[in-house]
Amino acid sequence: MRKAFTAVAIAAAAGLALPAQAMADPAPAPTPDSVPIEFLASFAPAIIGAAAGPVDAQGVTQVAGNPQADLLAQARAILNSAGLPPEIKATLEKVITFLDGSGGGGPAIPDENAPVIAQFLYPTLGKGCISATADSVGTALAVPGPAHLPPPGPAAGQAGFVFTALGTAPATDDQPVPLTVTWINIDNGRSATQNLTTAAHINPDGPATLSVIADTGPGRVLSVISGSLTTQPEGADRITCSFLPTVGMFAVA
Repeated sequence: MRKAFTAVAIAAAAGLALPAQAMADPAPAPTPDSVPIEFLASFAPAIIGAAAGPVDAQGVTQVAGNPQADLLAQARAILNSAGLPPEIKATLEKVITFLDGSGGGGPAIPDENAPVIAQFLYPTLGKGCISATADSVGTALAVPGPAHLPPPGPAAGQAGFVFTALGTAPATDDQPVPLTVTWINIDNGRSATQNLTTAAHINPDGPATLSVIADTGPGRVLSVISGSLTTQPEGADRITCSFLPTVGMFAVA
């Protein structure tokens, strides 16, 4: 059941993927009401867990079994189910081509001077991040290297992650409760959990924007960003708020 739910969650998320764009600024995100964020976010950790495989008591990923093959099998089984709506079939096909590599890797680069941006699959929501009565939409993206954004720029075999909390005050330099990205390269087995920070000084006057560069190595990468961020509104107390998980899928050369 867990694997089936995971496959469905990835499929649902893939259907909401925004087109990859070669520009410095992310595209406008849909409003939270248009996306089942809570539903998708509840399965985000399971997506990474299923791709990583079973973990022993010491927290070490075991090599036994093939969770990637299990996800593909589940997706294909649902794809072949009778009466499946066409739009669900289309999203499952996107999942399969990403996981089995038949999609051909990353997006095309229309301008050699612009970074390739892989938007995360859906915007997320931070309750009370703008004020006690105003929530923030969070947008996340990944930039496979080599690229000059986010500073200092991911090299080949790296990826930069950027998260922006729309409408918020500037992020504080110290983030007492971190916003993290957990990623796994499903081709080479590398994985890590890293804190996103203000070190790159993106949008220092707001909205709050955090980033980090990861040594993913080449291959297909699944990632989840979630956690909290702290902002400093002018003339007011700090605000610390939490964002539901959002999922990214992209390829690193």
